[in-house]
Amino acid sequence: MRQTHQLVQSALENQAAVVLLGPRQVGKTTLALDIASERPSVYLDLEREADRQILTEPDLYLDEQVGKLVILDEVQQMPGLFRSLRGQIDSRRRSGFRTGQFLLLGSASDVLLQQSAESLAGRVRYIELPPLQLVEVGANELNKLWLRGGFPDSFLATSDQASMDWRLDFLRTYLERDIPALGPRIPAATLRRFWTMLAHVQGGLLNATALAEGLGVSGQTIGRYLDLLVDLMLVRRLQPWHENVGKRLVKSPKVYVRDSGIVHALLSIGTNEGLLGHPVVGGSWEGFCIEAILAAAPAGTEPFFYRTSAGAEIDLVLRLPGGDIWAVEIKRTTAPKVSRGFHTGAEDVKADRKLLIYAEERDVPVSADIRAIPLKQGIAQLGAIGSSRR
Repeated sequence: MRQTHQLVQSALENQAAVVLLGPRQVGKTTLALDIASERPSVYLDLEREADRQILTEPDLYLDEQVGKLVILDEVQQMPGLFRSLRGQIDSRRRSGFRTGQFLLLGSASDVLLQQSAESLAGRVRYIELPPLQLVEVGANELNKLWLRGGFPDSFLATSDQASMDWRLDFLRTYLERDIPALGPRIPAATLRRFWTMLAHVQGGLLNATALAEGLGVSGQTIGRYLDLLVDLMLVRRLQPWHENVGKRLVKSPKVYVRDSGIVHALLSIGTNEGLLGHPVVGGSWEGFCIEAILAAAPAGTEPFFYRTSAGAEIDLVLRLPGGDIWAVEIKRTTAPKVSRGFHTGAEDVKADRKLLIYAEERDVPVSADIRAIPLKQGIAQLGAIGSSRR
């Protein structure tokens, strides 16, 4: 059972509607059907014409489903539905059905947030379902998870080659079918090249000019491509720390392809040996750790990176909901040490806690106030904070 299962169950017990966000093939439908098996419910897939027809007059159908959990998959396919959902939620509340009414699944975050923000304000909880996480598969599977990524069919494939084949099919389907279905008219080959270019510079500062020159398009077009992949939760745009610390801060965001398995598929890296010998290994490990850390962090955590023109740098700065600041350095190394730039950066952001996530299993002190810990321990520490807040 996915970790997010209990989170969704809890949200449905306290809120009328829950929106479950995540890229395609990440397991949203499987999780929703598991929940459906535990209570009276109906399921509609709005990518199917027959199911969309059922909702031609949404109130006629939904009035008959009062008391059941209505699950609407790929709900962004019918943006006009949100006004009806608002009326349905309000009328059900008046009838005594205040919680657990709708579970909405979607794979385009900004589209869904925009569609639902006005209509369902105060009536909905948003939860993101990430790919499989280390705590779900076990710490002994770390290298397999890093290589193959967390999409369930990729991770659970019978071999590394079968996993690679699945990811290549996934990329092809996204580029040739799923993205065009959302409306953007972008040549699949062009967007594939752009995605691959991002993978090559995994964790680097966004250089729209260089990307534009490489693709032969404008900087504005690069921004549009990037917005699309961010919206589909396939790419993370990590913003720089923006508080005034009296120093010249780097203002460009860092960009990561969010799933490490997709990074490796784009770069044709099919084995752990090939990964460890590839120039992207450091950026891939950093992105993998960042996604794992953010998935474990308490709801409301704000992520940044920190870099100044003078060389102070922190890979990940977390502002936790209570206001504490964590400075996190991430290194694919077995020799734990941090640079002077990390110490300077941690002082600049007034970090309450400083950690080095590294590739060994031991928890060791690096200096008087910095510990080097394995990824699983960093995840556990953040998860404990999240649990205490629920």
